[in-house]
Amino acid sequence: MRAPAKTEAVLYHYWRSSSSWRVRWALHHKAIPFSAVAVDLLTGEQRQPAYLLKNPQGLVPLLQIDGCDLTESLAIVEYLEETRGGARLLPQAPMARARVRQLAQIICADTQPLQNLSVLAQIEALTGDRAQRQVWAQQVITRGLDAYEALVLSQGGSRGRFSCGDELTLADLCLIPQVYNAQRQGLSVTEHSRWPTLSAIVQACAQTASYQASAPEAYQPAT
Repeated sequence: MRAPAKTEAVLYHYWRSSSSWRVRWALHHKAIPFSAVAVDLLTGEQRQPAYLLKNPQGLVPLLQIDGCDLTESLAIVEYLEETRGGARLLPQAPMARARVRQLAQIICADTQPLQNLSVLAQIEALTGDRAQRQVWAQQVITRGLDAYEALVLSQGGSRGRFSCGDELTLADLCLIPQVYNAQRQGLSVTEHSRWPTLSAIVQACAQTASYQASAPEAYQPAT
């Protein structure tokens, strides 16, 4: 890890991490200046003593801001929402906010954690079959995306271009990195007739400047 430049915020992240992408996206969406410090999960940098002093969990992302080290992507994004201006990621109305958080939790609580690197490694260790990693991941992701699709459709004609209306919200910042993970596990949301609503949301999100600035490809290390 190289030393960060002095900016308002410093984000420790991994380029393909779903949680990291959520926070990068929020920072770009709200036009918050930050320095990005890469933590290579594949080589175990997250378990090095220097990093564990910042985050004892040994996970990414970690955002240094306002003199504090913040972890857990949803907590970070909500802190930015509460303390910074710029484009909002949560609606004002209580029910609308609850719907955004409901969709976000489908991904962040019930889908992504069940198919992250550590869980897939455990699946392989328990079964002795590396192919079972993808089988498990596809089952978990399919269940989560099915629920997300159904809940978005339940909003009817008022849905709009994105998950909750015509503006990006925290729900989209959670959905899109999960769709990226699905692709890596052999599930193409945009090519699968099972999720037409999610496919439309993905295409709408991909057209936004903050998506493009925060996407994994924009932070992929040089080879």
